[in-house]
Amino acid sequence: MINQIENPDITSVYTLQLASTTNSITLLENFIDELSIKFGFSDLLYANVLTCLSEAVVNGIVHGNRQSPEKKVYINLEVIKEEQLVFTITDEGDGFNLNSLPNSAATENLTGRGVFLINKLADQCIFNSKGNELELHFKI
Repeated sequence: MINQIENPDITSVYTLQLASTTNSITLLENFIDELSIKFGFSDLLYANVLTCLSEAVVNGIVHGNRQSPEKKVYINLEVIKEEQLVFTITDEGDGFNLNSLPNSAATENLTGRGVFLINKLADQCIFNSKGNELELHFKI
């Protein structure tokens, strides 16, 4: 379910709260599908948003919240003048040190590849200092 909040400085604000279970990925996909229809995402934008948010939410569920169903992953979206999407994904975990991730380009390392993909596909990617919140920017 998408909650829309009106803000005169921003075109639209949407929020989504997900339980830390893998079943929540379906709700995330539905959320992205609704946004894509509402804002007319190109195929490339749709694929990039879907990939980045899926990776971020799965990381929040599995690594951040340790699949504890009582903990939530929060997604906020600000649509700025229908030109830019700014997603903020937050989990209730302890966070992580971005600099401690191994080199994801090395074939022996599977850890960190989701973060690598997110950095490549989003127009801008900002982690908070604690490592439990990620801000993703996409141009519409």
